[in-house]
Amino acid sequence: MSLKTQVIVNPESNKGRTRQKWDQIKDGLKSFLKEFKYEFTEKPLQATEISRMAIKEGTELIVGVGGDGTINEIANGFYENKKIINPDTTLGIVPSGTGCDFTRSLNIPLGLKKALKVITQAPSNLIDTGRVRFKNHSGEQDERFFLNVSDFGIGGEVVKKVNENRMERKTSSYLKCLISTFISYKNKKIKIKIDGEDLPEDEYLIGTISNGRIFGKGMKIAPKAKLDDGLFDVVLVKGMKKMEFFRNVWKIYSGSHLSHPKISLIRGKRIEASGADEDKEVLIEVDGEQVGTLPAIFEIVPRSILVKGHL
Repeated sequence: MSLKTQVIVNPESNKGRTRQKWDQIKDGLKSFLKEFKYEFTEKPLQATEISRMAIKEGTELIVGVGGDGTINEIANGFYENKKIINPDTTLGIVPSGTGCDFTRSLNIPLGLKKALKVITQAPSNLIDTGRVRFKNHSGEQDERFFLNVSDFGIGGEVVKKVNENRMERKTSSYLKCLISTFISYKNKKIKIKIDGEDLPEDEYLIGTISNGRIFGKGMKIAPKAKLDDGLFDVVLVKGMKKMEFFRNVWKIYSGSHLSHPKISLIRGKRIEASGADEDKEVLIEVDGEQVGTLPAIFEIVPRSILVKGHL
């Protein structure tokens, strides 16, 4: 491949294994790509800065080496002032994270050689992205694009716990953190509007705004979601009692949970969500990062970014 290429590497991804395996990854890249620049990230959101600058300098292919959070940061660099900088720039992914859920919707294998074959041989697909406006931890209005899934409710609490455990070098199993968080979690009353239509105010465990099919390290939360249909699959889970939750949580891994009477799937382009109780904070997460709280507005940006993969 002779495209002008920038590789962006998160060396701390996959619990630091990306740094340890970098020489192997670099050799693999050299055998598939003629020439490329690479840069390691050293701080949060740096991947966005590197990506944006590279695109402005005429880079045609951006390759992200890391997990879902790294790929999210890189994708945000494709935009400036809410607009795509160059519609012809393509995103390629070498999965090297603890989750890598987004790559499953693109059918990108986890093995290095097979993933590199996708970058060099698979088609470039024009896929939808999500844009979310929310309140950040400083209490200010913020905005972020996302490729895979954003959610509110217990999901934000779980991601917060996963990331805290990771910082403390403790086990960060998503399922383990989900179960321990659920035991003490209090369902939140949420006001939801989808494409201008109000839903009845209710207590929700979680609401996911899904562009991709999978989140939470393998959970098929939106098994029929498509990356290029111009719609979110909004999966809403009402409050459950402990035994009811434990009897059903495993179904999310097989994608068979949507038949449960407390779970609904609604497709839409614009979702507005806010906590009904002002004194109760409702966390949100975006592509595996806990970024802020409700109120939030989620909007689909149809067919806006080119990504290598198989839909």
